[in-house]
Amino acid sequence: MTSLEDALSAVLTGPGGERVAVTGLRRLSGGASRETWAFDAGGRPLILRRDPPADPDPAAMAREAALLTAAAGAGVPVPRPAGSGDGAGTLGTPYLIMERLDGETIPRRLLRDERFAGARPRLAGELGRILARVHTLPPDAVPGLPDGDPLADLTALYEGFAEPRPAVELALRWLDRNRPPATGRTVVHGDFRNGNLMIGPDGVRGVLDWELSHAGDPAEDLGWLCVKAWRFGSPAPVGGFGGREALLEGYAAAGGTPPEPDVLHWWEVYGTLRWTVLCRKQAERYLEGSDPSIELAVLGRKVCEQEHDLLLALGLTAPVTVADPLGGGPGGPGGSGADGASPPHDRPGAAGLIEAVGAFLDTAGHTDERTRFHARVAASALRIARRELLLGEAHRAAQGERLARLGYADDAALATGIRAGEADGRMDEVVAAVRAGIVDKLTVANPRHLSLPA
Repeated sequence: MTSLEDALSAVLTGPGGERVAVTGLRRLSGGASRETWAFDAGGRPLILRRDPPADPDPAAMAREAALLTAAAGAGVPVPRPAGSGDGAGTLGTPYLIMERLDGETIPRRLLRDERFAGARPRLAGELGRILARVHTLPPDAVPGLPDGDPLADLTALYEGFAEPRPAVELALRWLDRNRPPATGRTVVHGDFRNGNLMIGPDGVRGVLDWELSHAGDPAEDLGWLCVKAWRFGSPAPVGGFGGREALLEGYAAAGGTPPEPDVLHWWEVYGTLRWTVLCRKQAERYLEGSDPSIELAVLGRKVCEQEHDLLLALGLTAPVTVADPLGGGPGGPGGSGADGASPPHDRPGAAGLIEAVGAFLDTAGHTDERTRFHARVAASALRIARRELLLGEAHRAAQGERLARLGYADDAALATGIRAGEADGRMDEVVAAVRAGIVDKLTVANPRHLSLPA
């Protein structure tokens, strides 16, 4: 047995000391913040979630275990916990073991496969009913839940990167000026969206990944579920499954008080900004060298997707079709490929992406689901690098000219000017420059994203 199998067998040993046989251990794809493993213990299907050794958070793991128990008591479908620990024992890092539910979590399958065709029309309403049950939990249902100001906390996280971004500053100004009164205060799941739901042909079988739960405004969960990133190319606003009306009707039918449309919209904008900043946060682990994951490297280049979605949510841009330069579209002079490249493109640069792909391919050699997932991510990284080498210098020059016309040396200076109100008298020109810069970044990172419905 592997050392992890031995450790799992040890922590699952019964009160009489009988050893539990652990079989079928395999790491699952996804899970950029925590490892997720599937296995059987004495014939019982289970899931292990554990913190990366370099970033343990025993308090958060203990809260998640307690939240699963509290949520089950409120009628929320969740996997039953089977054990947890702070990492002081054989597993070496905080962990949570829970029952393994049968169903599907991969959004592209949920939104396209015929076996879920019957469930899809009902899911928006069902998700509303489930969220209403989540929001019956009082904010002190689990001791130690984070309880801060969401906009202030997000602003502080963004500022910690010391990487001012014009699109983020536009969103922060709008959110600050249009903030609605709170609709209530409850437990907030914090990551309730397509991809964190176990779904079968009969509907939702489990709400997963409670690690970001906190005390807050219940409208936050409703807005987060409607963020464009969780539609995965579908025009339907609620996770790609259905409309906001069905979501709110389900929420009301289960006892929730639906927020007004402008309140829900505020939380959708907030959620889009939150995912922008969280993508950058996860990429930081690659950029600082603590985690060589190819997935984290590519997340750094998804930040511009969310910047575009921010402008969409604020009504400052519209979907546009741009040809992929690798598919016969517009070309351009070769780029430098230097890592840490200055704007207009995000980090890591072409050299860093190619290095990350090389490191991954050097260690690949399995045909399991996780390896296949990372192979797709690696292929995407190579396409990004190739586009940047084709267009990077032309984009850098174009952005420099746009900024010079506005009187700014770089994107950071423009972002600082937006925050200070210096650009208020030329806001149409500023938005046009920000929009054009994001189009350039997405032409390299993912041109298809520009054409997705708002």
